[in-house]
Amino acid sequence: MIRIVAVAFLALLLAACAGGPPPVQPGSERRIALTFDDIPRAPGAFLSEVERTRRLIAGMRRAGVKQAALFLNPGLMPQRPGASERITAYVRAGHVIANHSHTHPRLSATSVKDYLADIDSASAFLAGRRGYRPWFRFPFLDEGMRDKVKRDAVRAGLDARGLANGYVTVDASDWWLEQAAIEAKAAGHAIDMAAFRDLYVESHVEAAAFNDGLMRRTLGRAPVQVMLLHETDIAALWIADLVKALRADGWTIVTADEAFADPIARLRPDMPNARGTFSEAIAWAGGAPAPRWYERNDARVYSRLFRERVLHLAPEDGVAR
Repeated sequence: MIRIVAVAFLALLLAACAGGPPPVQPGSERRIALTFDDIPRAPGAFLSEVERTRRLIAGMRRAGVKQAALFLNPGLMPQRPGASERITAYVRAGHVIANHSHTHPRLSATSVKDYLADIDSASAFLAGRRGYRPWFRFPFLDEGMRDKVKRDAVRAGLDARGLANGYVTVDASDWWLEQAAIEAKAAGHAIDMAAFRDLYVESHVEAAAFNDGLMRRTLGRAPVQVMLLHETDIAALWIADLVKALRADGWTIVTADEAFADPIARLRPDMPNARGTFSEAIAWAGGAPAPRWYERNDARVYSRLFRERVLHLAPEDGVAR
């Protein structure tokens, strides 16, 4: 029975995609959009918030990124001096803004009523602003975990508000790397910045390739991918390096507008635990075998790589080599 449902869902996926761009054959062009969560984000390990915004805008301009999407938490702005001016600077540079909730709650830990009210508070801030797009991204990519009644209630609430799912298909847990750097600096460890850059860039390029393959196997085509990044110091330092590496791996950087116009945006995939990337949900519902999740989203894997390659510490005892 499970296999029948999976096959039926895969047929629906292919039918939903039939009206979109022609199938992308293996080896042909890959397309990906860049998106950033948690705007305005707390200070990181290396830059002031103002410098971070300046470098991120400059890096994207230098790399030829015409439009990225920034998912905002307006309720955090009072804690971030100068946040309004920095958001304005992003929009003036050609980037667009969307709803990431007002205060960044977890749906699995919040009532439907309170969660939708939090979304409405963010919408009140965003309404009428230049660069606004009616997209909503779930904080923590948490759509209710195993509570499908709650998930479906919020989906219905988003529909009623005219908000589309600002889903993610490529995730390399950059937030974990940022936090690891903050903690390493506080502990007095020497951070090999060149090695850190290489780990950051390599991980995101690998994550993009992994999810491209996952979607080709599941859908029989390559949808436009949506990469999740955060407004971090490491993004500001190395966004141009990341874009260069993505292009070298065959990717074309497209706008978020183009990405969220892909036919997969119409899908409502079901999976046992409603948290994570849209690509994982589609693959799960379509019957694709594991792995459906990029391996470095496991903190244990990242911890070993970060300690060995960036801090040059032995993973088992913390003794410097």
